[in-house]
Amino acid sequence: MRIGELSRRTGVSPRLLRYYEQQDLLSSERDANGYRRYHPDAAERVARIRELLDAGLTTEVIRTLMPCAQGGPGLQSCSHSVGVLDDQMARMEAEMEELRRKKEALLEVSSSLR
Repeated sequence: MRIGELSRRTGVSPRLLRYYEQQDLLSSERDANGYRRYHPDAAERVARIRELLDAGLTTEVIRTLMPCAQGGPGLQSCSHSVGVLDDQMARMEAEMEELRRKKEALLEVSSSLR
């Protein structure tokens, strides 16, 4: 399928699909006229990319997980996927703790102004 059809099927803009290719998350072949031609399972792959992005993962992390994300929902059992996801969850926990700390600081400032 061409990029326009993939875009319509997934709701992802052609520009973003090209970005996914630049990030090695998605691949295409080129027709003789230079048009991109995507594999029939590209829509499923784009959905998986979107799912992982929505979970807060970076394209770099997603690139390492994509070999484990083939077929069906969720990630297949790959030896490195659990470690990568554990690292990401630890990073998110640290970010949430930092946000809690900042919120508490703002609450203190706000209450002192009342």
